[in-house]
Amino acid sequence: MPKISIIGAGMTGATAAHWLAERGLGDLVLVDVIEGMPQGKGLDLLEAMPIIARDVKIVGSNDFSATQGSDIIILTAGLPRKPGMSRDDLLSANAEIVGKAAVETLKHSPNAIYIVLTNPLDTMAYLTMKLTGLPRARVVGQAGVLDSSRMRAFVAQETGLSVENIQCYVLGGHGDEMIPLVRHSNVAGIPLNQYLPVDKLEAIVSRTRKGGGEIVNLLKTGSAYYAPSVAVAQMTEAILKDRNLVVPCSAYLDGEYGLKDMFFGVPVVLNRKGVDRIIEYELSPDERALLEKSAAAVKETHDALKKLVKI
Repeated sequence: MPKISIIGAGMTGATAAHWLAERGLGDLVLVDVIEGMPQGKGLDLLEAMPIIARDVKIVGSNDFSATQGSDIIILTAGLPRKPGMSRDDLLSANAEIVGKAAVETLKHSPNAIYIVLTNPLDTMAYLTMKLTGLPRARVVGQAGVLDSSRMRAFVAQETGLSVENIQCYVLGGHGDEMIPLVRHSNVAGIPLNQYLPVDKLEAIVSRTRKGGGEIVNLLKTGSAYYAPSVAVAQMTEAILKDRNLVVPCSAYLDGEYGLKDMFFGVPVVLNRKGVDRIIEYELSPDERALLEKSAAAVKETHDALKKLVKI
């Protein structure tokens, strides 16, 4: 059975383990610096497996050596956003945490594919790839899967239709400058910008961009974890089952969409190689302008990282 290691056993990491165990995708390792916490959560989840008839082995550890031989490494470790805090405010603290986790786990799992969740997402994925020296296919950030799901949920609320009839695509940096593509998104094949009136659509686009912040403000002491963690489960399944699934993720760009040397949210094909290829949409002038604005914001955070870490 494949082996999946989750670094960071907080709400996002533990909930990711829950979704992954439920799908029976592989044996699981939870790693965290807090003594007893990953062990306790791992044991609790293990004891749930007989009820759902899953022969999944689950262990918790405070040591990276437990991740030995992992097929997938999921990085969720880091400080969560708090009210009033931007994703970029987290840069310095989380760069140290993610950098250490990436380097240490690679020693034990040199063939692993890395899925990064820690914010600021695009820049933490960039840090992971640069510090590990891995090819770009083997590092991917969870971004657009979550943002697109949020948008689908809001469209379903507005239209009263099943989420299965709604497809939405969100590109760009995982932040307030993300780009919900209303022209490419659709309700049962009808483009979203033809299905909904302008004011309703603008409200959905705005709420999608601020989706993470809305939850942070409601929770007050943490950030979203149910939707981000199931997005990771979907990505993990696509990789381990070699599904060739097209989903928006944060991937390393080397000329695609006119962007180079950066991680950015784009449609990718996920399979056993990791990011097999990037799909390029034809963008309107307005969409292109939004993309360039979002890319500039991400690049700024990448540049800030380079001043903190030698990469």
